[in-house]
Parts: sequence; structure tokens; C-alpha cells
Amino acid sequence: MSYLRRISTRSLIVLLVAVLALAAGGAAIAVAAGGGGPTPPPKPLDEAIHDALGSNGPAGVTARIRFTNKLFPSGALLGQAGSALMSGASGRLWATNDGRGRIELQSDSGDVQIVWNQNVISAYDASSNTVYRADLPAGDNHGATHGATRPTLGGIDTFLAELGKHWLVSAAHPTHVAGNAAYSVSVAPKHDGGLLGSLELAWDALRGTPLKAAIFAQGSSSPVLGLTVTSISYGSVSAGDVDVAPPAGAKVVDLGSSEHGNEKAGGSGPAVTGIDAVEAAAGFQVIAPDSLVGLPRKDVRLVGSSGSKTVLAVYGEGLGAILVVERKAAAGSHGSADITSSLPKVSLDGLTGHELATQLGTVIQWQRGGTEYLLAGSVPPAAAETAARDLK
Repeated sequence: MSYLRRISTRSLIVLLVAVLALAAGGAAIAVAAGGGGPTPPPKPLDEAIHDALGSNGPAGVTARIRFTNKLFPSGALLGQAGSALMSGASGRLWATNDGRGRIELQSDSGDVQIVWNQNVISAYDASSNTVYRADLPAGDNHGATHGATRPTLGGIDTFLAELGKHWLVSAAHPTHVAGNAAYSVSVAPKHDGGLLGSLELAWDALRGTPLKAAIFAQGSSSPVLGLTVTSISYGSVSAGDVDVAPPAGAKVVDLGSSEHGNEKAGGSGPAVTGIDAVEAAAGFQVIAPDSLVGLPRKDVRLVGSSGSKTVLAVYGEGLGAILVVERKAAAGSHGSADITSSLPKVSLDGLTGHELATQLGTVIQWQRGGTEYLLAGSVPPAAAETAARDLK
């Protein structure tokens, strides 16, 4: 959590793209385009998933892809986008069946390379000569199939029942993707979904390979973020295609220290929670009202590594929650230069904030009375700005 207060616009994009890449299971990503193709027979969703997970899958995947990014509405960013991550691009994908892969996007502003294995994901942005890296959660194979245990039909039914408590899950729709018979499924939040409309995934009916990953905002019929295969082939992939290092001398930004919200500032021990205890430990006045724009405060705690003195307050539940991060501002600072340098200004009752507005949510950063604030939520800019003004 500690990097949240200083993460740059470009870093936010990298993080979103990396999540979308891994959501495709480390194999292939494709969106069904025009043209004919075979469709599989109708099948219940649990059986379609069971059969897909029981498939041995291909030895590897090589594909031509197109990355779509419509995350930012007009005016959300100042200046030129300047990166394939910001504006979308065409490129290539390679992936193996042991959890390694690479996506290469090409644009006039410079290439972007996203490389992952079972432990780490990194993205190199040539336009800034910067590598963004993150450790992946332990115990997740991220697409590896060797030695995996096939889940039972009953286990899949249990999973779908739990998922259905909070998400609307569609049936398995027979379709064709890039000439391959496939099944597709979409899920949408039942409540507290914020600006998220739905997620879609499709997979090869015969091989079980993921074939589509897309994220939709509320009210939109086209994906906000998507990866599209324009051609695809199955077969072994050489190590040289997926084990690619960034250029020597590139700046490295580490996004991956898994700091847990239940850590006590200063080291191990019980979490510091509750407004009085948090304020005493933080050493500055914490602004955390009982409610914010109608959302009740659900939690307030100290987060981050030793000496961070960073406070996190959570309002509401689910994807519609609003997060407020507070910390004592550094002497003589006027906010995080990394985030404010490229974001539009917004007026907050006499103060100047900086706002990142996207189709999936809003982030605002500002300072007041020696404290630096960062507010984030899957809410429209007007709601985020109202919440920011209420933090007095």
C-alpha cells in the first residue's frame, strides 16, 4: 500500500495492463472478430469449465495481437499520451504452458514489453526507459499446467455458487474466436460494483486455452481494456521468446512489495486500527468522518512498512468502496510531483487538487494543513470531488 501515495499515472496504466495480461491465464488472448468459424455444442457452464481445465492444453502459443485502451475519456490526461500503454497498440504474444510469457506492443512513441513467469511480472516502457516490476502471489501457477490437479465437477459447482453470491454469471455461450470453436462467459457485479460493468472471458473449447479477456465500464458496449488476437498458432515456444531482459541501465520501479494492511507500523505485531489508536500512532490529525458521500466508514488503520505512518480509511464495501490514504506531508512539498505533474487540476473549496479521471474510477490527490491526501474509488469525478471536499 505504501506506493499508492506516490504511484505515477504511467504506473497505474502498467498495473492495469499487467492484470489484464495475467487474467488471460498466461496463454493467448483474443476477441472474436468478423468471419466464420466452428462453434461447439451447447454445454452447461460447469461442464464447459470442467472440460477446459481437464485439457492438457497446447505446448505454447504464438499470436499477433492488438491492445485496446479506452480507459481515459477526453481531457483525463494532460499532454501527449506518449506510450503504447496509454493509447493502445498492435504487437505480438508468446506464451508457454509452464507459466512464462511475453507481450510486445509497438507504437511510434516506443515499444512496451510485458514479461512474466510464475514469480514476477515486469513491463518495460521504452518511451520512458523504465521497468515496472511486481512480485506475483506465492502458490499461484499463473497458467502452468504441469502437475495440476483437475478440479471435480462438484468443486466447480461450489465455486460458481460462491461466485454467484456477489456476481451475475452468464451461461457458457458457444462461439468462435479467431476461427476456433470457443465458449465465452461474462460476469457482472450484483451490487457495489462502482463503475465496472462486466468482465468477459472466452476459451478454446478443445484446448482450454483462454481466448478473450476484456473489461467493460458501465453502459459501454465496447471494452475499456482489451487484448485482441489477429492471428494465432499453437506449438512449442522457445525460451528466447519469453525470457527477455530489459535494457541495461533502464530505471526500475518496484511495485511488488506485498505490504499487508494488517501490519503494525514499525514491524510485526497486531494491526493498529480505530481512529484514536491510528491518530496516536500516525502523529498527525487524521480526518476520517463516520461517513463519506453516504458511505459508512468500514475501517481505518495504519498501513505500510516501518516508519511509513500512512493511514488508510475505507468507506463502503465491494468495488464501489472509496479509499482514503493520508500521511504527513514532507516539509516544503506541494504534493507528489510524480502524480501531479501530468494530471489536470481540480478546485476543492479553495485548495488545488490533481485528478486522474478514468472510465473505471477516479483518483484525486491534494494537501491540507500539512497532510497529504489521496482518494480513490470506482466512482465518477463529481462523486470523488464531493468526497474530497467533505474531508475537513
